[in-house]
Amino acid sequence: MSKLVSISAVIKERILDASEPFASNDNISEFIEEGELQLLQKELEQKMQSVLETLIIDTHSDHNTKETAKRVAKMMLHETFSGRYIKKPDITDFPNVRQLDELYTVGPIHIDSACSHHLVPIQGKLWVGIHPSDKVIGLSKFHRLAAWVFRRPQIQEEATIVYADELEKAINPKGLAVVLKANHLCCGWRGVRDNTSLMTTSVVRGTLREVPLLKEEFFKLIQN
Repeated sequence: MSKLVSISAVIKERILDASEPFASNDNISEFIEEGELQLLQKELEQKMQSVLETLIIDTHSDHNTKETAKRVAKMMLHETFSGRYIKKPDITDFPNVRQLDELYTVGPIHIDSACSHHLVPIQGKLWVGIHPSDKVIGLSKFHRLAAWVFRRPQIQEEATIVYADELEKAINPKGLAVVLKANHLCCGWRGVRDNTSLMTTSVVRGTLREVPLLKEEFFKLIQN
């Protein structure tokens, strides 16, 4: 009798055949075919049920946890880690018709992510500074792109760089700055249990790095 192959194994095999990475903060949507995300959710639900059973939680008699495995599987694939499994949102750009050459900022943008070490939340605020070239994008696109990038298990330092990289691909600005200030529950919920400290990461490129007055203007703007 042939052994049934899990949908996760099928998807993983496609990725390996393409010699592509599948780290926790990689997007693997191009390797997931129509209908397979639902199958993956069902497989995850079954494995999450096994986790609850190993934790000796009575999911049959305890009304609070009867469908916890199903809820967690749905949450991980479609919400908290969705940036791994869905395609990048369309980032429609517009010509900078009036040749705007002034710095503009966006933020704070609320960020939800997860630490790849313990899979617990990272939440914070993101600010973006743009010194535009010949293209601009709508305000909501900064938010949509942030949701796609940050809703993955990762470390904050790498996530900030990935977001900056994606913005550069989208609009190729003269200058770019990204600042993220976030609270990590891997420090607040466990370990040192410090809920007050924030981690700040930044990426500064182009004219915002090379022109001191422009860089100073950006950081003054996001402080107010």
